[in-house]
Amino acid sequence: MKLRILIVDDDAQILRALRTSLQGRGHEIRTAPNGETALEVASEHPIDLVILDLGLPGIDGQEVIERLRSWSDVPIIVLSVREAQEQKVAALDAGADDYVTKPFAIEELLARIRAVRRRAASEVERSALRFGALTVDLARQAVAIDGELVHLTPTEYRLLETMATQPGKLLTHAWLLQKVWGPGYATESHYLRVFIRQLRQKLGDEAARPSFIITEPGLGYRWKPEPDDEVGGGGFEPP
Repeated sequence: MKLRILIVDDDAQILRALRTSLQGRGHEIRTAPNGETALEVASEHPIDLVILDLGLPGIDGQEVIERLRSWSDVPIIVLSVREAQEQKVAALDAGADDYVTKPFAIEELLARIRAVRRRAASEVERSALRFGALTVDLARQAVAIDGELVHLTPTEYRLLETMATQPGKLLTHAWLLQKVWGPGYATESHYLRVFIRQLRQKLGDEAARPSFIITEPGLGYRWKPEPDDEVGGGGFEPP
């Protein structure tokens, strides 16, 4: 699929290299050397994806993410030499969809682009999701494994639904806590550890060899699989 991609970086060599690589794969590319220009381009032109450096002159990448998220849900992949976990977490919590550390292989970036676009395309109205033997019935708020109902508490279900509808995306501790428990719980990481453990037990998911929930140490969690399909009209009939 041809994408309209905005690349934001103050390194002219990287801009040229990415433009050449992505245009060569059929994408339409716009570039910006700083945050101010990036926001102007994004507001004036239709954009399908933003690839954004954090270390920009003037408005830095973090602020660009925050401003974009105030009016746009365009997918954002952060591209930066900053490796500190705190900076990755801050960018993801601000609304970035993924994070690639420089230096990087172009094939890795292309894989991240494909994953982000799949997630964006799947965020449509659905009634049920299937992940192998696991069915998450969004309409009935029910879960089954091999057709057998899994009894979850309301909080366990909210956590499962929040993760399963974002497959492959790195979900930070603070983001999950605010989504599931509310704004006042962003630092209550012990809540998350307890409920992730309970959810794994009920799904038969081993932390050492996860089928569903992957731990990203110090950052958060990922829901591992892409759904096998999106089911209309309900995924199963609870007893």
